[in-house]
Amino acid sequence: WVNKTDEVIEDTSFSELGGESWRRIRSNHADFEERSGKKYLSTATAGAGEAVKHCIPLQDICLDDLPKVGGKTASLGEMIQQLAPLGVSVPGGFGVSSSAYDAVLDRFQLRERLELLMRDVDVNNLDDLAVRGRKARLIIMNAGLPDDVSEQIEESYTALSNSCASRSCSVAVRSSATAEDLPTASFAGQQASFLNVVGKHSVCSAVLECLASVFTDRAIAYRVHNGFDHMDVKGAVSVQLMVRSDLASSGVAFTLDPDTGFRDVVVITGSYGLGESIVGGKVDPDEIQVFKPMIGKAEDPIIKRAIGRKQTQIIYTLGGSNKRTKTILTPDADATRPSFTDEDAKTIAEWSVKIEDHYSQHHGHPTPMDIEWAKDGITGELFIVQARPETVKSAQKANLLQQTQVTEHDPTTIVHGNAIGSDAASGKARVIRHVSEISNIKPGEILVADMTDPDWVPALRIASGVVTNRGGRTCHAAIVSRELGVPCIVGAKDATEKLKTGEHYTIDCSNGSTGFVYPGDSKIERTSVCLLSIPKTKTEIKLILGDPDAALSLSGLPVAGVGLVRQEFVVANHIGVHPKAVLHPELVSPEDREIITERAKNDPSPKAWFTRRLSEGIGSIAAAFYPRPVLVRLSDFKSNEYRRLVGGENFEPDEENPMLGLRGASRYLSPEFKDAFELECEALSHVRNEMGLKNVELMVPFCRTPEEGKEVINILNANGLVKGKDGLKVWVMCELPSNIFAIDEFAKVFDGFSIGSNDLTQLVLGVDRDSGLLADLFDEDNTAVKEAITQAIEGSQRNGKKIGLCGQAPSDKPHFAGFLVDLGIDSISLTPDSVMQAIDIVSKAEDKKALGEEIIKAISSDKARQDTSGAAGTISA
Repeated sequence: WVNKTDEVIEDTSFSELGGESWRRIRSNHADFEERSGKKYLSTATAGAGEAVKHCIPLQDICLDDLPKVGGKTASLGEMIQQLAPLGVSVPGGFGVSSSAYDAVLDRFQLRERLELLMRDVDVNNLDDLAVRGRKARLIIMNAGLPDDVSEQIEESYTALSNSCASRSCSVAVRSSATAEDLPTASFAGQQASFLNVVGKHSVCSAVLECLASVFTDRAIAYRVHNGFDHMDVKGAVSVQLMVRSDLASSGVAFTLDPDTGFRDVVVITGSYGLGESIVGGKVDPDEIQVFKPMIGKAEDPIIKRAIGRKQTQIIYTLGGSNKRTKTILTPDADATRPSFTDEDAKTIAEWSVKIEDHYSQHHGHPTPMDIEWAKDGITGELFIVQARPETVKSAQKANLLQQTQVTEHDPTTIVHGNAIGSDAASGKARVIRHVSEISNIKPGEILVADMTDPDWVPALRIASGVVTNRGGRTCHAAIVSRELGVPCIVGAKDATEKLKTGEHYTIDCSNGSTGFVYPGDSKIERTSVCLLSIPKTKTEIKLILGDPDAALSLSGLPVAGVGLVRQEFVVANHIGVHPKAVLHPELVSPEDREIITERAKNDPSPKAWFTRRLSEGIGSIAAAFYPRPVLVRLSDFKSNEYRRLVGGENFEPDEENPMLGLRGASRYLSPEFKDAFELECEALSHVRNEMGLKNVELMVPFCRTPEEGKEVINILNANGLVKGKDGLKVWVMCELPSNIFAIDEFAKVFDGFSIGSNDLTQLVLGVDRDSGLLADLFDEDNTAVKEAITQAIEGSQRNGKKIGLCGQAPSDKPHFAGFLVDLGIDSISLTPDSVMQAIDIVSKAEDKKALGEEIIKAISSDKARQDTSGAAGTISA
């Protein structure tokens, strides 16, 4: 506490004040005002004889009231008014308007004193910032609430309690500053919030501290960096009924992917207990992604599920303790199972889309949202407790493609975690173990911490990168890093132990959802391309993909779809278990069986786990490019590659030449592996039929004869993948000489062809593509290989079938791209890093072809005129 000269008498947590202390504060201020001749009484009046209405029920508030009640409270009122009739549940409460803040600042010359204190604040001097912020907060706390403000708060709280048939209901008291949760700026987490506040005097003390939190260090710095005047931003407060999520779970939902900006997904994170665990980065939460276009249309619109560690949870403190909440360790049994169900996720996603649609209509443009949800452990009901516009990815230019690539780095990965953003940074590390040490960080250093909360913002502002042990994609460190444009890795587990202060490291968030930390400084290349300037090509450019985690970040590339999904890569990297091992776990070793049981523990069976993981992997890629076609190649592992999977050695033959052995169509038809292929079909059927991703097409690899192709299609038909139904196309890899020599027969079986240049080159030249001894002879540009490609393209065109090529040669060799363009190939599929170069090369090749055709046309036309003229002269003669 401070006296009137701001001398510190006692420092305490004001929000924990009991009723007697609160009454004493009010009494002291009343006595001071009386002795001062009421010189500093509040000037906030509504007019002659009319009292100012400081408290307003949420149901009487809408977005138009934002200047009066702040963004958070205005949003709650808007949802209760407009979205509750649509089924969106929002707890009731009341707002304390900015007039209460004005009433406080109009006392004891606070406004003038605060303006003088903030006039020359240096937010880059963290020590000076801390001193001034602390002093400003103490000035406001010492002033207290005027009687009329506190009386209205007490009356509103009593009315709210009566509506719940409770003497003293539990409420959340949260700051709602007039510049907080705006469509263009977010003060989220920068001001005070208090949970499980019970009793009218406690509510008053929490409201006062929320008003004082307008001058937290991070809020002061944010205003300076974003051009807000300190005295123009006013404090306001929302008082909302608590949801008993301490007995269940809570979390955050974004109506776009917060790291890639992908608009067609709702990203939901959740953990046990009150939501501050997630926002504060105390836990690695569970995450579910729901594909928006299929909400309400498909049986299973969920494209990804991930279980987090959920290390701790925040619950109510009972039994008269001064602390309202406490943090406890999450029991191991709970930490390894989902904190919310698929049905919860579908409901939250449905509500989130309704909220986004309403706010987009209100603002007149698409408005992605950042939403907080909670589940009541007593009633089992779900509630939305906050909603604000997302202000980072939604503000980026839609037609600008920005890419970062770490081109030269030490291959050693020191730590890894969830990548936030898609950038990279190199620099010297600064490990900080407590917020009191943040003044030690120097501009450009990489901040390494266990976790961060709003008090760390001044340090995050000057860091070149951030790495935390804990936290998920919606935690504080993630949210602030995105807003600042700083690459960040959260949930890196032991970063504070493995990374050392003063050592140089590189943070790489440019490769999808996983971020990596490498030793030393690396070469980082950044490019920006305006999509409007990219030439359109007649030849479709598509992607080759095998990593579902990278799909959303690549969805913005100017491609016609995905020409090759390497399904075996999904199995190897996202499942890692042999399909026969989940079908027959009794046949694998005890060690492998234990691994399988552990991975599948949250699913009904190992088989169910396998199909879910595979369908989510394929579904994530299909959703990222929807409605563009995504061509999934059925698994094309060789027996030696299958053996490397968990349990694989129990089922795979030891072949002398697996490259030409039991692979592709022959494998699917073999009695030993037919049930494994049917398991694969089950997952793919789920993607198309239950997830609703009809843009998935299938491709059969290494199909030696048309008869094999027919048998494979019969198995597909029998397992819910009926060729032709709902537009399902089944292609074949054109990679064997037999595919080319019998192309007319293959065309009767399949809908299209995709030239696999690697295997075709291998088999035309008789060169084992895995042999380093013959590497110099492996060349797609060889005359024999090009002749085979020519026959394949001409044969497909003769039969009216589409044909493409998968391989790097077109991007590496411009003349090879010209060769394909001249033949009239329909599409070329490449790895993501080659796309932009390939578009340029193909565009030039098409221009050259068009010019050549124009020249030929002109020559032919000129010759025709000469022939006509010559004939006319002969007749005349």
